[in-house]
Amino acid sequence: MAQKTKRKQRNLEELRCLAMMMVVVLHFLGKGDLLGDVTTETMPATQVAAWILEAFCIVAVNCYMLISGYFLWESSFKCSRLLKLYAQVWVYSVGVGLAAVALGVVPAADLNTHYYLTLLFPWAMGHYWFMTAYLFFYMLLPLVGSAVKRMEREKLKLVSIIVLVICTLEKTILPFRLEEDGQGYNFLWYLCVFLVAAYIGRYGVHFLQSAWHCVLLYLGGCGLILAELFVCRQIYLQTGSLGLILKVSFEYNHLFVLLASVGLFGMFLHLKGTGVVGRLAEAMAPYVLGVYLLHENIGVRYVWQRIFGVEQIHSVAQLLLRTASAVLSVFAVGILVDWLRSILAGIFARILAKTKAGQRWEALLTQADAVMEES
Repeated sequence: MAQKTKRKQRNLEELRCLAMMMVVVLHFLGKGDLLGDVTTETMPATQVAAWILEAFCIVAVNCYMLISGYFLWESSFKCSRLLKLYAQVWVYSVGVGLAAVALGVVPAADLNTHYYLTLLFPWAMGHYWFMTAYLFFYMLLPLVGSAVKRMEREKLKLVSIIVLVICTLEKTILPFRLEEDGQGYNFLWYLCVFLVAAYIGRYGVHFLQSAWHCVLLYLGGCGLILAELFVCRQIYLQTGSLGLILKVSFEYNHLFVLLASVGLFGMFLHLKGTGVVGRLAEAMAPYVLGVYLLHENIGVRYVWQRIFGVEQIHSVAQLLLRTASAVLSVFAVGILVDWLRSILAGIFARILAKTKAGQRWEALLTQADAVMEES
């Protein structure tokens, strides 16, 4: 049983690594201005290829949320975990942001009070939107997790359907912008995806029991994402309408994106997670978040793309090669940097543990975690 659990963990760690690589693809294409303007009469081949890559990678963030929800629904809230996460985000926010200033990466015109406040208060200033959403979600885990554990299958299904109708189906079928639509960049969408993942983890979904069904769901969802974009584009070019929702199918809380995400998630549930890839993913998984915190820091998020010659891409072959080079390089550097950070954090923790203040703090956290575990 232990070996089965370990393998099951590894296959989702493989997905975690792949999802982070996809996130880097999204940021390379979007913030490297490779997607271009879809309202022009003609689209060069590189732009079409970029949108195809975008369609197959847009599932990344939802997959990350699905992985979290799949495990968190039966986990307990831990103060120690929350503080460690806060410390990790703060170190990256301040460290990378100040390093960018010292190296002259940040233009002088961008150095203002807002920049430094964003570094010092990453949660409150929305420096990393995903971490802010995760923070609020994790703090409510004792309530949400308990509710999921106590719900019967039909009740959980009904609640999930109601939430998804409100948060994703309405925006998918209505041809206009909804005022309260956060496009998936908030805590509410994290909660929605958590419910989906919790239902899959607790009760399973018959359709996902077939690996081929999962493959079709992923490929079909990505195809629908692309199809809606180009259909809306044609309508806009001919009538001038739908300008505000041209790219709506590429938003995290769109139904097609959610379906494709669940399909990819289901595909990896069918993998065994054995072999070299599984072991490598398991070894890298603890440091994957560092990839995001490093390359999405406000000091470098619009700069690193130039290192990989984003402005020199003039063909589909160049697009694919430079995107692959950027993804592998950023991912490898991010893993290495977070590995080094974890070593330094461990040294600091051991030094702190030898002090009276550190021992008292550790005892307080242990007691708080024990209380939450009992509840």
